[in-house]
Amino acid sequence: MKIEVNAFAKINLLLDILRTMDNGFHELFMLMQSVNLYDTVTVETNTSGKISVLCSNPEIPAGESNIAFKAAKEFFEQTKIENKGVSISIEKRIPHAAGLAGGSADAAGTIVALKEIFFPELSVNELISICSKVGSDVPFCALGGTMLAQYTGTVLSFLPDIPLGKIIIVKPEMSVSTGEAYKAFDTAERIRHPDRTGIIEAVMNGDINGVYSRVDNVFEQFIDVPERVAIKAVMRKHGAACCCMSGSGPSVFGIFDDENEAKKCFEELKKDFSRVFLCDAVKKGTEIIK
Repeated sequence: MKIEVNAFAKINLLLDILRTMDNGFHELFMLMQSVNLYDTVTVETNTSGKISVLCSNPEIPAGESNIAFKAAKEFFEQTKIENKGVSISIEKRIPHAAGLAGGSADAAGTIVALKEIFFPELSVNELISICSKVGSDVPFCALGGTMLAQYTGTVLSFLPDIPLGKIIIVKPEMSVSTGEAYKAFDTAERIRHPDRTGIIEAVMNGDINGVYSRVDNVFEQFIDVPERVAIKAVMRKHGAACCCMSGSGPSVFGIFDDENEAKKCFEELKKDFSRVFLCDAVKKGTEIIK
């Protein structure tokens, strides 16, 4: 049996780090939004008794080093289903190490595909439990849409859909290690925290301008992305309602109410950057391809 899943990227409309916990993990408060930039994960059963992973991007390790392998292993261990053999193939479109949850999306797509093949009646809570053992962003990537993510990112609350405009995402050439980004937080002397309560109230009240005015990412205070200022300047020139870094970076996104200006901005940014994406918000994190 073969199942294909489109696994969507995410942006952080708000990302705050509340504290470093005793276990070394960080307590987070994130307003997450899925966008229609996606990888395609194909899972097919076989009789090898093994898990194999191939990826179209040679920069990303295949086999046991790929997070999709970990996701499949966790699925079989948690469900107690015998693995008679599965092959996983990932067609990458989401940039690697970009703050867009590309790896987490692949893991989520793998688990959703395995659920469809082996355990369709698996509950949402059971799905989240498996995903949370693989990575902090994986539960959100499995469900997607507009959500509040708390604790390490694994405690999720559904929120009303936000009527966002066109979204442009730019991935500069540099990459950011998530682990190093959190270490930078741990050594930062002063942190200005975003307006967490205000942005959630704006979402709940359908106040899109209130959301735009509070879009923020605490990582921008101590992660240096040299191109960020220039990218934001182009976005603002074309009337972006807001622009911000996503995740631990380095990707920068802008949201536009005027679709024509968004397209002009997209064309201008493509002159200087090789990875520029014009996206829409989506209401799900994964989509099984029929």
